[in-house]
Order: sequence, then structure tokens, then C-alpha cells
Amino acid sequence: MVALEAQRLTKCYYSSLPAVRDLTFCLNEGEVLGFLGPNGSGKSTTVKMLTGLLEPTHGHILSRGSRIERDLVSYRERLGYVPEEADLYPFLSGWEYLELVGTLRGLPRESLQRKIDAMLELFSLAPHRHSAIGSYSKGMRQRILLIAALLHDPSLLIFDEPLSGLDVTSAMVVKNLVKTLGEQGKAILYCSHVLEVVEKVCSTVIVLRKGRTLAYGPPAELMKSAGQASLEHAFAHLVEGGDAAQTAHSIAAVMSST
Repeated sequence: MVALEAQRLTKCYYSSLPAVRDLTFCLNEGEVLGFLGPNGSGKSTTVKMLTGLLEPTHGHILSRGSRIERDLVSYRERLGYVPEEADLYPFLSGWEYLELVGTLRGLPRESLQRKIDAMLELFSLAPHRHSAIGSYSKGMRQRILLIAALLHDPSLLIFDEPLSGLDVTSAMVVKNLVKTLGEQGKAILYCSHVLEVVEKVCSTVIVLRKGRTLAYGPPAELMKSAGQASLEHAFAHLVEGGDAAQTAHSIAAVMSST
């Protein structure tokens, strides 16, 4: 079943040049869809439209066959979202923030408290449960965001750079979690610049460039069509058409020049 569908999404800001133009894709239940593109490609704008934070200039977003703007409340009840920026309330403790999120989600109090305690333990945050978020490291704040997105057991997840700031152990947990949730039937949109991870966890990939779809398909097909052995090199070939290693050598040469 199609969990999320974008139909010719276009977003224009004040200039006449669209940030996103005619973007169309489907995200099915049980699918992990990688959403890639260089800076300025329209990824962030698209994510904001998909989460209901921005209205498209043209086009539609459908969830289970219905346009999301017709019932945003119900749509957001099914959605778990990890934003790129960890904008949290610094004066609340991690436990208090998660309690606030769960209460706003309408989770029963006893069940919510059990979930919070279990999640904090599993994400290695239990010793810091009552410390103010303002004292947390970037990785700790990222783990709080992840827990907040998962508490209500959403059927649709949008992860925007979910590994940002995480240590090696936490990143491994999240990578395995994404695969597990996909296998359980969750629909996952996974935005990341860490292409080695995208190659391992995503069944399909979309590559954006200047607001348009540049490539769309399984990672293996994209690699084959670009004639590259890894998704990272295929991405560089598709987006820039250049040699990253050669560019790095050229930068080093300029540095050492007199």
C-alpha cells in the first residue's frame, strides 16, 4: 500500500525560480526511500512540505490516498519526524520534554512513562534523564529527537540527517533500527549525506538537483547506470559530473602554491 505520494510538487518562494519543481514519487509501506541531493537541491523544502509545515505552490501530497491538507491532524498522528536541527526546549529535562511530546500525542500516562523510561535506557540517556537539555551534547539532543519521533509508534517516518552528532555505537543502533522498522512495514523517508548508510538501508533512492529529480530507483541501478562501484561515487558522478579526488588534489595544490 502507498503510504505517501507526492504528485508534481512545486514550491516557489519570492523569486520566480522554484525551489522544487514537478517532484513526483511514491513511498510504500515497508519501504525505506533515500532522499538525496547537494545543498540547495530542494530537500529541506520538500521535507517541510511533506510534514505539513509548508504548503506547495502547485501539486499535492497524498497519504493513504487522501490529500494531507484535508486532515492534517490525522496525518500527523501517523507521522514521526526527526528534523535536521535539534531545536528543543533547553530548560526542560530530557524526561520532561518526552513527557510533553507524549502527552500532546495523547498517549496514556502509565504507558507513556514506561515507554520513556525504556527508551532513555536503550538510548543510553537514563543517567541524564533529569538534566536540562541545555546541558546535553549534540548527540544527546539528537537521541532525544529520535525518541520523540518514535514514542507513538508511527506508521510513517521522516528522518532528516538522523545520524547527525551521534557516536559510533548510537549510529549503529539507528542504522539497524531503520532496517528493522522497514521490515516491520513502516514507511520511511531517509534524508542523509552519509551515502554509505543510504546504500545499506534504502531500497530506493531519489536524487535531486536544482529542485528537479535527477535519478530515481534502487541504489544498485543508479550505481550501474553511472558506471560506479558505490552510491557515493555514483552520486558525485550524477550531481557534479566531476572527480572528487581530483578536486581534492587541486585544492591541496593551491594551498601549497607560492
